[in-house]
Amino acid sequence: MRGSGRKGGFGARLAGAAILAVLATQAARAEMLVPEKDELTFGFIKLTDMAPLAIAYEKHFFEDEGLYVRLEPQANWKVLLDRVITGELDGAHMLAGQPLAATIGYGTKAHIVTPFSMDLNGNGITVSNEVWQMMKANVPAGADGKPQHPISASALKPVVDRFRAAGRPFNMGMVFPVSTHNYELRYWLAAGGIHPGFYGRNDTAGQIKAEALLSVTPPPQMPSTLEAGTISGYCVGEPWNQQAVFKGIGVPVITDYEIWKNNPEKVFGITAEFAEKYPNTTLAITKALIRAAKWLDENGNANRPEAVEILSRPDYVGADAKVIANSMTGTFEYEKGDKRAVPDFNVFFRHYATYPFYSDAVWYLTQMRRWGQIPEAKDDSWYDATARSVYRPDIYLKAARMLVDEGLAEESDFPWTSDGYRAPTAAFIDGLTYDGRKPNAYIDALPIGLKGADVISGGEVTGG
Repeated sequence: MRGSGRKGGFGARLAGAAILAVLATQAARAEMLVPEKDELTFGFIKLTDMAPLAIAYEKHFFEDEGLYVRLEPQANWKVLLDRVITGELDGAHMLAGQPLAATIGYGTKAHIVTPFSMDLNGNGITVSNEVWQMMKANVPAGADGKPQHPISASALKPVVDRFRAAGRPFNMGMVFPVSTHNYELRYWLAAGGIHPGFYGRNDTAGQIKAEALLSVTPPPQMPSTLEAGTISGYCVGEPWNQQAVFKGIGVPVITDYEIWKNNPEKVFGITAEFAEKYPNTTLAITKALIRAAKWLDENGNANRPEAVEILSRPDYVGADAKVIANSMTGTFEYEKGDKRAVPDFNVFFRHYATYPFYSDAVWYLTQMRRWGQIPEAKDDSWYDATARSVYRPDIYLKAARMLVDEGLAEESDFPWTSDGYRAPTAAFIDGLTYDGRKPNAYIDALPIGLKGADVISGGEVTGG
């Protein structure tokens, strides 16, 4: 008993010292950064890539920065954006295209900025069992008898042609007109010779001249819509591709990692007014999210099982933990039983994933132009200026510097000398090189899509 008492006394002294150390650290942080607004509500959609928000909340990283945050799932991406614009939400997990589209006035007009990119990769394209059986005959097999990956959309083209010859529309779902999923699905289809359609000035359906008809379906409804036969395939984030495998209703045929290796995915969006009015709060949010992203990837993804458990809760994604774990722990299941290692399927911090690169923004803008959402040609300087008005690496690096100074991150974690542009890359399924500094040259090199002075007029492509 005495030994236990002595141990308890020593433990109490240690606990007291630890508390004093924590209080001293918090006091130092408070001296450096006092949030102008400390009670905040953030929105998200039930997808695994909202993880940095969930982890920043559950691991108390927000509280460490003096922020008291409430996280609220939203019905769809439009509702989420509208509520950020009206101020009902202080910020949100957003599609990377949303801040850009809003800022240039495609759809709802508002100046939205992002100081933090939430992740790389994370999406897949799934087709129905019927379509997969028709496609599979066009997919070469490897030495193990399994389909060779990546699977080109050229394997789907004969199927689309058969549907059209039989008078059946080939319908596919994506989550939002300015979503990564829309642009990735279009990229994959076009690279395989399937036209996904144009948008017109007064045509927001995006089906002008389309061979495959793409339309919006909310992410959690993708599997049930596929099962009902309303769509023949879809592009979505996790866990909704793996859900199709678990339910036995569809087959994921490709991941976005295979369409564009280490592509940017979601961002954290706030209004420009919020960032200007609450600069310290914006920095505090960014610091907490950087810490969460680092936690998700550190020690070789050692924390992912815990993250899976957190995300499976009804308050977050609310899907079966086994379904979420299929991709979050570095694997991906295609045809039932065909599980392959994809260690970078979900990246939250590696490869400078959280840095808001201008070149990422420019790529989205090139796809908006390619498919007619930007109806007229713009010069290269316009792409650069638009990217700089939305993506805010200056805020990000200021937050990163504070974390390094506090001993919570390493100097090597961040690209301090970057000019905001990644090096040119050809890591696309079609092998084309993308250089963010030369957007028009890239647009003109894409075989399907608007080029130069092309415009959509009366349902036709004209030379402007």
